[in-house]
Amino acid sequence: MKKRLIELLWTRSFKYSKEPIFKLASGAMSQFYINCKPVTLDPEGMYLIGHLVFNEIRQSGCTGVGGLTFGADPIAVATAFASYLEKKPIKAFSIRKEQKDHGVIKWIEGDMSTGEKVVIIDDVVTTGGSTIKAVERARAQGLEVIQVVTLVDRQEGGMENIKQHIKNISAIVTRDDLMSWMDAYEINR
Repeated sequence: MKKRLIELLWTRSFKYSKEPIFKLASGAMSQFYINCKPVTLDPEGMYLIGHLVFNEIRQSGCTGVGGLTFGADPIAVATAFASYLEKKPIKAFSIRKEQKDHGVIKWIEGDMSTGEKVVIIDDVVTTGGSTIKAVERARAQGLEVIQVVTLVDRQEGGMENIKQHIKNISAIVTRDDLMSWMDAYEINR
């Protein structure tokens, strides 16, 4: 499953340049660009991601999985769906970028209650800023964050930044995995 996911990410989500030509959300320039949405919103991608993330968290004891909208949303939904298929249901939730200002004022959408153990997910980690924001907002809503899982680690220091807030973190795919796929592809061309 992981090999196929790397192939999908490499062909649909990953761009590389010898020169840093890609502007990141942080404003920094990079040689690498990763937009996971073409894969996280694809039926095969959802299937692979849901099962891989569920396998990463299945022993955690969590009751919910989610992160900052929009990057985490399809991953959370795919993981919740895979968990149900495996007869170990885990709920999906979404963390707003802006706090809801009407009705019940809250950061989180989904059927989560104070004290529940959750896993925060993200599609791509560069500096870790959005993941840390998601951890903080989940905690502010009374959830117990027990783990962080990212789909892709760009290997630019973000995982180390996240570790300052929570120790149990992992990535399904790394930039090195994607570069290895590129190297193998170039050799076989």
